Amino acid sequence: MKKLIVFDLDGTLAESKACLDAEMATLLSGLLAIVKVAVISGGNWPQFEKQVLSNLPQGELLKSLSLLPTCGTKFYQYEADWTKLYAEDFTAGEKEKIIGSLQRVSDDSGFKVERVWGEVIEDRGSQITFSALGQQAPIEEKKKWDADFAKRKKMKERLDRLIPEFSVRLGGTTSIDVTKPGIDKAYGIRKLRDTLGIGIDEMIFVGDALFPGGNDYPAKEAGALSIQVANPHESKRVIETIVACLGAGGNQRAEHCEEIPQ
Repeated sequence: MKKLIVFDLDGTLAESKACLDAEMATLLSGLLAIVKVAVISGGNWPQFEKQVLSNLPQGELLKSLSLLPTCGTKFYQYEADWTKLYAEDFTAGEKEKIIGSLQRVSDDSGFKVERVWGEVIEDRGSQITFSALGQQAPIEEKKKWDADFAKRKKMKERLDRLIPEFSVRLGGTTSIDVTKPGIDKAYGIRKLRDTLGIGIDEMIFVGDALFPGGNDYPAKEAGALSIQVANPHESKRVIETIVACLGAGGNQRAEHCEEIPQ
């Protein structure tokens, strides 16, 4: 039986930068009532507060929820309030090198855009994130810019040569995330194992970027049973299936968990 269900956020539980919709909030609440849940995303803590917590009911259920911003480089748990357990922040020199490299690759890429909405390069403390159209771009515009990931894959190839001492991953719909080496969603999965005392083989990870180079892929590499989804709609169906497996009937329904789409 699985004891922890881990989700990516943007593109998995919600559209990029959007809040959980009412159906997703209801499904997650039902899931939290029967199993521990974690969310790992490239977004920073304020984004988690806006996208996830603003639409979930407050109270005891939240003790079953772990939140890991910036690809697992930060870890929050709930008691009477949310507490940060750790943060793997960059030094000033590391930030300067990463931001300079992102700017250089962006300028040289040829992928010019006519308009941006908000910051293109954001310092999240333990992660530096490039968003081609800006942090606040409309989802309709973001989906059109790099639907097949080809533009960002090209940029990642160059960044891997410029800053090989850091981890470069593709995330969201227009983003590139840079973290310290070895600190990615695999790191977050292992932190969940160590903090919650739950084996990686007892976890399920659900994400929309589980391909090599995607920022969800390290979770799969860490050994978590991983389910690829295309969007939040597919995630809702996955949650319904997991609830059916782990909910009423308990062990009697365990044999049907193999039917979870992968």
